[in-house]
Amino acid sequence: MPHEVHAVVAAERGAPVELQTILVPDPGPGEVLVAVQACGVCHTDLHYRDGAINGEFPFLLGHEAAGVIEAVGPGVTALAPGDYVVLAWRAPCGTCRSCRRGRPWYCFDSANATQRMTLRDGTPLAPALGIGAFAEKTLVAAGQAVKVDPHARPEAAGLIGCGVMAGYGAAVHTGAVGSGDTVAVIGCGGVGNAAIAGASIAGARRVIAVDIDDRKLDGATRFGATHTVNSRGTDPVEAVRGLTGGHGADVVIDAVGRPETYRQGFSMRDLAGTLVLVGVPDPDMRIELPLIDLFSRGGALKSSWYGDCLPSRDFPVLIDRYLSGRLDLDGFVTETIALDEVEPAFDKMRDGRVLRSVVVI
Repeated sequence: MPHEVHAVVAAERGAPVELQTILVPDPGPGEVLVAVQACGVCHTDLHYRDGAINGEFPFLLGHEAAGVIEAVGPGVTALAPGDYVVLAWRAPCGTCRSCRRGRPWYCFDSANATQRMTLRDGTPLAPALGIGAFAEKTLVAAGQAVKVDPHARPEAAGLIGCGVMAGYGAAVHTGAVGSGDTVAVIGCGGVGNAAIAGASIAGARRVIAVDIDDRKLDGATRFGATHTVNSRGTDPVEAVRGLTGGHGADVVIDAVGRPETYRQGFSMRDLAGTLVLVGVPDPDMRIELPLIDLFSRGGALKSSWYGDCLPSRDFPVLIDRYLSGRLDLDGFVTETIALDEVEPAFDKMRDGRVLRSVVVI
């Protein structure tokens, strides 16, 4: 019997989101029904609303969530009703060419629920990143629900489902920050601050936060930044070099994803340094770099997909670090809101007034 629940739907490109009643099926084989407790408002949800991801409207938004398993479908043995979980938008299949090569964090056939959630009239909904968690209940593949310590409050725990994991993993996994490294992070929003936290936990000697907003730079120190650079009035490349003995950073993380920040990141690396792109660029953006510099500076230019994480491995670790006081997830939560306040939260996010608005259900 389908469950009637309230949910946030993007009905058409660029239009304000709507709170609607949707139908969520009981779980089928390999699926679980999750009672959502909290879900962060992420830039990706805004990209879906604006049609920047694809045109498969209507979308059921929300994907950065924590909740409790309400029911499991046939064949699900690793989860049971009552389990506390964080939802992941990557659930490695175990059989694609990447999984078979021992790289499940690049899985090319990630699992999603087979059944569709719908509007009341039967119109199928496209769940954001295969999750759709701006809803009282959602249906996901069992592999998308990662069991974690229930002592973590859902407003904080859900954030590792996307933004925090993306930034933290960009530093720890993709950038492979190690003890004694120097690190620069461009952009001090949620993802950038998570990268700062990851670099600090990984043992970086110096973590330099770069942004154009002094408020964000002040906040970055909370997550482990040792130095800050306001690039509105200062050349950030020269500033980072000045803070690293004239050499540049071992690892630079671009959490903005614009051509100008990428070029800055490329130039603020030390020789043989690593540049990690984790900020999502618009599809029409282009970059041009001198080929001789690509050759002569060496190092690596990498893109970080979801922080190159393996949710079943990494989510419990981040929750443990949160509960032990080593990872300040509470610091990312600027405000808690209701389901019908997602559209104003988009405005605050766009204006840089929040790290995360979190829907509490």
